[in-house]
Amino acid sequence: MVFSSLYFIYLFLAVVFFAYFTRKNVAQKNIVLIISSLVFYAWGEPVWIIMLIFSALSNWYFALKIGENIGKSKAKLFAAAAIGIDILLLVIFKYTGFIIENHNLLFHADLSVPKIKMPIGISFFTFQAISYIMDVYWETVKPQRKFRKFLLYLSLFPQLVAGPIVRYSVIEQEIDHRKASAADINAGIKRAIIGLSKKAIVANSLYAIVEQFFGTDITNLSFFGTWYTVIVYSLYVYFDFSGYSDIAIGLGRMFGFHFDENFNYPFICKTISEFWQRWHISLGSFFRDYLFYMPIFGRPRKYLNLFLVWFCTGLWHGASWNFIFWGLYFGLFILLETKIGKKRLKKWNKVWTHIYSKLIIIIGFGIFYFTDLGQLGRFFANISGVSMITNGNQLWDILTWNSMLNNLFLIIFAIIVSMPVLQKIKYFFNEWGNNTVYMVGNLTGTAICCALLVISSILLVDNTNNPFLYFRF
Repeated sequence: MVFSSLYFIYLFLAVVFFAYFTRKNVAQKNIVLIISSLVFYAWGEPVWIIMLIFSALSNWYFALKIGENIGKSKAKLFAAAAIGIDILLLVIFKYTGFIIENHNLLFHADLSVPKIKMPIGISFFTFQAISYIMDVYWETVKPQRKFRKFLLYLSLFPQLVAGPIVRYSVIEQEIDHRKASAADINAGIKRAIIGLSKKAIVANSLYAIVEQFFGTDITNLSFFGTWYTVIVYSLYVYFDFSGYSDIAIGLGRMFGFHFDENFNYPFICKTISEFWQRWHISLGSFFRDYLFYMPIFGRPRKYLNLFLVWFCTGLWHGASWNFIFWGLYFGLFILLETKIGKKRLKKWNKVWTHIYSKLIIIIGFGIFYFTDLGQLGRFFANISGVSMITNGNQLWDILTWNSMLNNLFLIIFAIIVSMPVLQKIKYFFNEWGNNTVYMVGNLTGTAICCALLVISSILLVDNTNNPFLYFRF
């Protein structure tokens, strides 16, 4: 089941809401959320619920053992065992085929490549489990003694399959002590509707353009056609993933949970370092806190750790070399900016820093898109203009021109909304200090959200299979 389906919006969510808000206490409400989360996860693939429960059970057990042996060598062994099992499961289900394929290529072997279906959301709930184990080991949080409460944390359906990666410390107190106020429910509904409209209205429309040009062989795609499509794809990824995060955060807030933000208008960045402080924040902070400062051979090693962070960032996204290249590509620019230094970067002309950062980001999304390395090579040839010399490609073509004209307002709208324009408008109404202005702004926002929900619902009527991009990771 996905958030962007009418079954979820008008059936599943309605039933869960009724069952949840008719319960008398938090303990009963938690049971409702656990059952609904397991049903949500098992909707399409019931067999994988066994793995989710096993992951929850093993991490819960080892965390208890770590807590019982804090300060002893056994605590380290239990932490290693828990993380080892988590990583092993992730490798088996996500990377086995990739490892065997590369083994065959490197050693000219002919091992059979198994077709293992990856459980949805395994990368997200596995990282949540690892963060919990590390926090218990570092005594940042106390181990949760009730299995059902830990299962609720790991399986909570708003963030289960595509994040954000929620740390246990964020909702530790809210598991037992929370109350969804009218303001929380109102804000959560609006946030979820905005996320849904990002997906149904903007992201799906942008992806249709991407499929038109990148969905087939791009050998003969023009220079401007390649640039146009990869820019559209960059916007698509942002609206698709940030839309999911908005829905997750909104749903969580409706039930009294306050998840951390996962996106903060990343395209307004002036450097690549700033971009990654604003993009997929929960993943970036995970690698920063649990890997970058991790001692290797007795002490933290800055450059080796930096390499590992960006190698793992790429590999986390998928079992394909283009994702590894994508991670290392951004890691290289992070390294260059570190060498230059923040003070020097601040002295650069702001126009040039924006141009520099956007060029790097946009090209990076091209690397992200093409899992086929042959197509990736043609992408670089096209976007650099080399293919105009070697293959006689055109500078521009009529198909690209027509697509740009037909989708001009969509692209302009997407660019505007990706900036904090609406946030500033909302701030104006909320902070004006006049009750009438605030009421007008609130009523207008409610009316807009109602309209967005209607439009999104209409667009989803015939769209039965409408997954988010990050479901595959």
